[in-house]
Amino acid sequence: MRTTLDFSPLFRSGIGFERVFDLLDNANRMGAGDNWPPYDIVRTGEQAWSITMAVAGFSRDELSLSHQANLLVVSGEKTAEDDTHYLYRGIASRAFQRRFELADHVEVRGATLENGLLRIDLVREIPEAMKPRRIEIRQDTGAAAPEGDAQRIEDQRKAA
Repeated sequence: MRTTLDFSPLFRSGIGFERVFDLLDNANRMGAGDNWPPYDIVRTGEQAWSITMAVAGFSRDELSLSHQANLLVVSGEKTAEDDTHYLYRGIASRAFQRRFELADHVEVRGATLENGLLRIDLVREIPEAMKPRRIEIRQDTGAAAPEGDAQRIEDQRKAA
């Protein structure tokens, strides 16, 4: 039994969380969708991950990676089919598109294709401006503020 969650009450009091609600809503809707091609997500470091997808039968030219804001799209499409008469075809060659929602500041470092496995390396790099920084607390010497600063404050009061 599948239940749908209604996030509308949260929209009234939560500001800036729209992306989180969209992610939850998409996860709720996807359910047991298409699970091909199979993939693994591995944490390779504190701020690093890799996605490994089984794409047997696809060449580099038939695969496409696209990284947009907070979204990684991996797609594959076989080129023209040969005239081979198959008695049994167990290796899938259908087109696919797999989407991965990425957190803020997660970047794609590179991708490799080896032995039918596509490996995509991801790293979170937080900009210097957003990293926590230490603010020094200075000793209050009790000295008066420079005269120029007091003059500016007085001028602002008179203007008001």
